[in-house]
Amino acid sequence: MLRRGALVMNEALQRAIEGLTSSEAEVRLLSATEIYREGRSMADHAVYPWWADAELAELLGGANPKATVGLAVSPETFAKIHEAAGSPRLAQVPPDQDASEFEIHVPGGLSLDILTTQDLAGGGAIAKFLQKFGEGIQQIEYLCKNVDRASQILREMFGVQSIYPGTRPGADGARVNFFLVAAPGVNKVLIELYEHVPNLE
Repeated sequence: MLRRGALVMNEALQRAIEGLTSSEAEVRLLSATEIYREGRSMADHAVYPWWADAELAELLGGANPKATVGLAVSPETFAKIHEAAGSPRLAQVPPDQDASEFEIHVPGGLSLDILTTQDLAGGGAIAKFLQKFGEGIQQIEYLCKNVDRASQILREMFGVQSIYPGTRPGADGARVNFFLVAAPGVNKVLIELYEHVPNLE
C-alpha cells in the first residue's frame, strides 16, 4: 500500500505529465520544471556519495553536472506531448531497444527525455516499466566524459554494478550504461551514464 505522501506525490506527478500536453506554454513549463525537480531530488539522494571521489566527480561534470530526467509515458501520451512541444526531433534509438524518445529543454538548463515503447505488451525496458509502474520518472541521465572509467570506479570504490557488462550504444550514437542505485526513503533509482561520441552530437 502506498503511504499518503507517496500517493500525493504520484497524483502531483500525473497532473504534471498531463500538463506537458497543454496548449499553454506556461503550463508546460511549470509541469516540466516540477517533473525535473522531482527526478533530480530522487537522483541526488542516490548519487550524492559519488561526488566524494574526485575523479568520478570530474567525469560527471563536477559541481555542475548535466542531468536529464527520463519520463516514461504511453504511446498516446507521448504523441500528445510531442505535438504540444512543437514536434521536436525524435532521437535515433537502436532498434533492439524498443523505444522512442525526444528531449524537452526549458529555461534554466532543465531537460526532460520523453520516452515510450512501441509495444506496451512487449519486453523492452520502457514497456516493462509502464507495465509495472504506469507513467512516471523512469531514469535520470548524467552526461559523463568516460562511461567505461566511471563504471570501473563505481564498481571498485562504491560496489555499484552496471546493468550491462559493458558500455553499449544508446540514442543518437551515445555510449551508455545503467545503474540501479539505492536511495534513502525511495525505491532504487535507475541512473544512466551517457557519453557523446565525437561528430554525433
